[in-house]
Amino acid sequence: MWLPGGVRVEEFERHRAHLRAVAYRMLGSASEADDAVQETWLRTDRADTTDVRNPAAWLTTVVARVCLNLLRARETRREEPLDTHDPASTADPEHEAELADSVGLAMLVVLDTLGPAERLAFVLHDLFDVPFDDIAPLVDRTPAATRQLASRARRRVSGTTRAPETDLARQRPVVEAYLAAARRGDFDALLTLLDPDVVLRADAAVGPSPRPFTLRGPRAVGRMASRSGARAVASATALVDGLTGIVMAANGRFTLAMTFTVTDGLITGIDVIAEPERLRRLEVALP
Repeated sequence: MWLPGGVRVEEFERHRAHLRAVAYRMLGSASEADDAVQETWLRTDRADTTDVRNPAAWLTTVVARVCLNLLRARETRREEPLDTHDPASTADPEHEAELADSVGLAMLVVLDTLGPAERLAFVLHDLFDVPFDDIAPLVDRTPAATRQLASRARRRVSGTTRAPETDLARQRPVVEAYLAAARRGDFDALLTLLDPDVVLRADAAVGPSPRPFTLRGPRAVGRMASRSGARAVASATALVDGLTGIVMAANGRFTLAMTFTVTDGLITGIDVIAEPERLRRLEVALP
């Protein structure tokens, strides 16, 4: 079976794992990566690929364009309060954990602090060896300017030498203080707990719109937390996959979990999980 043009369906499937790896490192979300790969398939299906001589390179360019559009949409997406809903989950938590392990959680946090063009230049060149001449048209820059984008991103990534704290004795007070401040709606107290480069990632079941979203910076994350007092009242600290986190029960049902990355006494990353299948895979215990 052939797609219109010169790229076979079998060819696309052969490169699917590579495309998902690119998308995951670009987006930091397994579900968004799956969406990006699906959009790449749709664009390939519509395209005339008769003259394509290097399907792997061509498909990488397409998925990169899709991811860049998603990253730019994140930048302009307005902040919205969290209202949990319960659509059918399409994420694969086990595969997501494997992807996170393969990339490194610390690197994902740093990548989330980069601008879309910097992130694309770094991921494609440094992680997948795509030449700057091929990346430049994607970000509307010259190859030399694209090289500078990757260089700035590389300095950010290589400069991350602090290791996240996994010592529960140090992590737990920070998470408990976060929950207490959220219950009070104390924005100023929340700011004292959040790292300047904090990143909050929420899955598709968290927000009012059925799509994942990301918040960056202490003010955005603090505003969200300070407006979630009602939910915080129904929440408690617990061990989530062996680390101090926050769990919420609505009407006696486990509906949401938050996991934290704490570095040098400050919260640098928060993952908000509400997709039912992902919740079922978590190991939750009393601290």
